[in-house]
Order: sequence, then structure tokens, then C-alpha cells
Amino acid sequence: MSPAISTSDASTFLAEARAAVNAALAAWFPSIHRDHPGHVGDAIVYALEGPGKRLRPALTLAVYQAADGAGDAAELAAAVEVVHTYSLIHDDLPCMDDDELRRGRPTAHRAFGVEVATDAGFRMVPLAARIIASGGARLGLDPRRQGDIAGVLLAAAGAGGMIGGQMLDLDAEGAALDRRELFAVHAAKTGAMIGASAEIGALTAGVEPGRTAAARAFGRELGLAFQILDDVLDVAESSERLGKTAGKDARQRKATSVSVLGEAAARVEAEERLASAIAQLRAARLDSHVLRGLARFVVDRRS
Repeated sequence: MSPAISTSDASTFLAEARAAVNAALAAWFPSIHRDHPGHVGDAIVYALEGPGKRLRPALTLAVYQAADGAGDAAELAAAVEVVHTYSLIHDDLPCMDDDELRRGRPTAHRAFGVEVATDAGFRMVPLAARIIASGGARLGLDPRRQGDIAGVLLAAAGAGGMIGGQMLDLDAEGAALDRRELFAVHAAKTGAMIGASAEIGALTAGVEPGRTAAARAFGRELGLAFQILDDVLDVAESSERLGKTAGKDARQRKATSVSVLGEAAARVEAEERLASAIAQLRAARLDSHVLRGLARFVVDRRS
């Protein structure tokens, strides 16, 4: 996606970012099938072809654009989507959230079996690193900056981020968490990855460390708002609208924003997190109409 896109319409930007990231992913499909023959490669491609919002890579591209990044960063943003999609495959497994529907289609383990889906997810982590190297080279980034980007993405996916957050989430089933404990789970499970998405956009554009840290803080606050809305939508919307099974949080006795705060207070909390995220955008000097619009979309969405 060219950085010349000037629209302030976040919906248009999101659609264009989605198309650019989908094209970047599709360019890797022949390599995926070649390197991972059989059902594992099929499962990776199946998961990546799912009709997701592509919000995380869109944030990467929007921050990159707001920071006056020059060049096509869609491939680097696609690496963010690969790691996010890997997390969805594993989150849906019977040993985790045990879901049968994702992005309006059967989950990867329903389509290909648990063993294949598990293997596919693991293989997507080194795949993301390869895509970073390719996208970084396309932009002329030196190996050190490519390594920094990979480090941010993989750290957000690891024990201190997404994986650790998932374990905390599983441990909290049936437990009575307080507000602080709940948001610690949210910050790891969702906030770390969305924070990394914004940070990678700043890193790719070569923004100085202080502004990059503020971009990361913007994404982390937005990630908390995103997870709060996910919790609300689980009780407020249908499976058809969500593209995944609604009402599962209560059936699995998960600790959520709704169970801890109540639906009305959870929506208020999401708005407060949104305001905090926008304040971080100002601190990063990245306060663009597109980024504000994407942040507003997180809180206003219905799926």
C-alpha cells in the first residue's frame, strides 16, 4: 500500500490496508505450499485466507504513514497478521478455548484436525520472521532494524505477552478476579500484540525511541479497549455477526470485563481506554485522522 493514501476516512483506510495485506500474504502462498507440503501448508493458507478485519496490520501501516514512512510496508504488516492468525489457530484448539467457528468458517482444527492445526500454528512463527526479512529488505532496512522489528513482534507473542496472557486467561476460568487482575490478563493477551503492531509501524519508519514508546503505549491502551469490547460483544451480539461462537465466555466461566465490571461499566472503561490511547498518540506526535478513526472503530464495532 502506497504511503500516498491521504484519506481521513478510517473505514476506507482499513479496507485498503486489508487489500494490501491480503495481497502480500497471497504472494507467500506458493512458498508456504512448497515449504510445508500436504495438509499443514493447506491449513496455514486456509487460516490466512480467513476474512479477518486485519486491524493489527492496518495499525502498523497507519502509524508508518503518520510517521512519514516512505515505501510499501504491506509485507511487514503482513508478518503481524501471520503471528496474530497463529494465535487464533491455537486459541481455538480444544485444549484452549475449544471453538468451532472463526471468521465465519470452521476453525483450523475442525477443518484439518487438531494435530495438523497445532503444527501449522507453530510453523507460522518462523514464517513471520521470514516475511519480516523480505519486507525489511524491500524497504531497504538494515539487518539490525529488521531484527528489532522481529524482536518486538515475537516478544509480544511470547510468555510475556500473548502466550502468557492466554495461560492467565485459562487459569482464571471460574476464578473471581478483581479489576487489576483482569486488566493484567487483558494487557498480556491482547494489549501486547496491538501495542507491538503500532510500535512496528514506528520502528519501520525510523521514529526516535521516545515517540516509538508512545506509539507502543497507544497500541497497548487500544488493545485493552479492544478486549473489553470483545467481552461485551460476546454477550451482546450473535454468532452470525461475530463470526465466532457467542456466549462462550459465560459458559466457560471466564473472567471478563462484563463479569467483573458489568456491561455498562465495561463500555465506560472502553471509552476511557480510548481517551488514554489518543493521549498517547499526541505524545508520539502521530495524531492522524486515520489513527483516531481506527481507534474509534475499535470501540464502536459490533463484531
